[in-house]
Amino acid sequence: MKFVLAFVALFAFAYAVPVPNKDAQTLRYDNDHGVGGYSYAVETSNGIQQQEQAELRNFGPETSAIVVRGSYSFTADDGQVYTVNYIADENGFQPEAAHLPRA
Repeated sequence: MKFVLAFVALFAFAYAVPVPNKDAQTLRYDNDHGVGGYSYAVETSNGIQQQEQAELRNFGPETSAIVVRGSYSFTADDGQVYTVNYIADENGFQPEAAHLPRA
């Protein structure tokens, strides 16, 4: 259940962020959906890139969940490109980036 909440929160955050260039074009979109998982990659003309892979894993006889790994990058108002790598698994959403504080 924690994973589902973290996954929903991630997408809610991603859709809530204002897009500075609403006329950006999609330059690349790849996706592959299978029985045991999925993967996709997106690149837009305003410099946004995102890629993600997921697989269904069993954590016990009655427990399974989707484990997600991915990253996204964007150019901020200050002109710097920010990249976030993340994992979402049985331990929750775990982002890593140079601009994020470490625990």
